[in-house]
Amino acid sequence: MSGFEIRRFMTQVWEDRICEGRPVDPPLRKVVVASVITNPYAGRYVEDLEEAVRWSPELGAELGRRAVEALGDPVLSYGKGGIAGVAGAQEHAVMFITTPFGDALRKAVGGGKAWISSATVVGAPGTPLTLPLAHKDALYVRDHYDAVTLYPGDAPAPDEVVVAVAVANRGRPNARLGGLRADEISVGDGLR
Repeated sequence: MSGFEIRRFMTQVWEDRICEGRPVDPPLRKVVVASVITNPYAGRYVEDLEEAVRWSPELGAELGRRAVEALGDPVLSYGKGGIAGVAGAQEHAVMFITTPFGDALRKAVGGGKAWISSATVVGAPGTPLTLPLAHKDALYVRDHYDAVTLYPGDAPAPDEVVVAVAVANRGRPNARLGGLRADEISVGDGLR
């Protein structure tokens, strides 16, 4: 597909072993995998962004595959997002992470019934992006409401887009605010 070139993949891994002075068992692992993509729409308004949407499942599958590999555990939470460079628009990040991208990500992580939370912004090189995380099978699982921040270094350039996925192997350590727990998921509707 002309116009979309991946300049870089990057992977960030966090592993929390102690939280509030207490051991985390199992350790909380969070992974962000991102790609830096040339934005052929930068600097101009383009009405039809479908070419990017059609290309996005390939990207979702690759980012998902890399995230699963880096996590090393079953994926229990996920999220997605993007940063459009300053010559672009927020829609240029959104165009890569719509439903076709999300469906490919779900398949790559072994399924998921819940909506994939997302965040998109326009920013200069080095703009951090905080990606929301939520349980992949039931959005109401409260202890999986979390986030992880991508630090993209020199990306995005003004004519680039950073597209990222985030995954985690468990919910927040020491969660104690009630709500639905993962072992209580019963309805199977992506919410409960």
